[in-house]
Amino acid sequence: MQRHAAVVHAADLRGSRRAQRTYALTSAAAVWGLPRIGPWPGTVMILVADPAVRGTRVVRPHLGPPAETVSLQGLRVTSAARTVVDLARTGSLDSALAAADHALRHGLCTPQQLAEEVAAVPPSSRGRRVAALVRDLADPLSMSAGESLSRLQMYRLNVPRPVLQGKREDSAGLIGYVDFDWEHAVGEFDGKVKYRVPDGADPATAGEIVWREKKREDRIRRQAPLGRWVWADALDAERLRPILAAIGVRSAPRSTWFDLGAHHAG
Repeated sequence: MQRHAAVVHAADLRGSRRAQRTYALTSAAAVWGLPRIGPWPGTVMILVADPAVRGTRVVRPHLGPPAETVSLQGLRVTSAARTVVDLARTGSLDSALAAADHALRHGLCTPQQLAEEVAAVPPSSRGRRVAALVRDLADPLSMSAGESLSRLQMYRLNVPRPVLQGKREDSAGLIGYVDFDWEHAVGEFDGKVKYRVPDGADPATAGEIVWREKKREDRIRRQAPLGRWVWADALDAERLRPILAAIGVRSAPRSTWFDLGAHHAG
């Protein structure tokens, strides 16, 4: 992300008409600090209204309707909500949802602004249904791109919708907040992170961190089975499926998350 943002800044400095440029799609996402699942492109995307506009080896025009713009880091970019919708319409659902969750979590846009951007897309336009799905799935309680991707795979697998950042308590008090909570089961993305010891920590500090997390996990397991997974599992729904099944979270014949047809038009 930071590398691509640097490419955008460099392209802007080289551009002879940079005052008129509006950076969009992945380039706007990088400037906003939105996460991406997968590699960042090597080209810079600008929004244009004229199909006659030509790009360069680095700068590529994206033909689209006018957008609300924001001045950010000295650049003119599409708003966070418009950026998310454009990503959903032209890229992967995985990255678009991760970007949407991040934007909501950090207050870069509101659910209403996201809904308004989707509503502005003509019904027959490419990618509108994907953008509508991102609108419906986006959740500010998703704390990382890995959690966003995990939740999307759960949706694809038709497992019950979990509570995010579920609060767990026992007779001793607060245990903590878990990534995914089904009441009868708990799921956590990339559990290894929770054991990470800061650089330079002495053996006693490192041991205390690991011991504290083990005690937390033991308290959770007394209430419900706990499943952990890492990036490789989140990237592949069929790898995640047996991990969830092992804790009693299984696929249903159809999704019960929401009725898309009734939830929103489009």
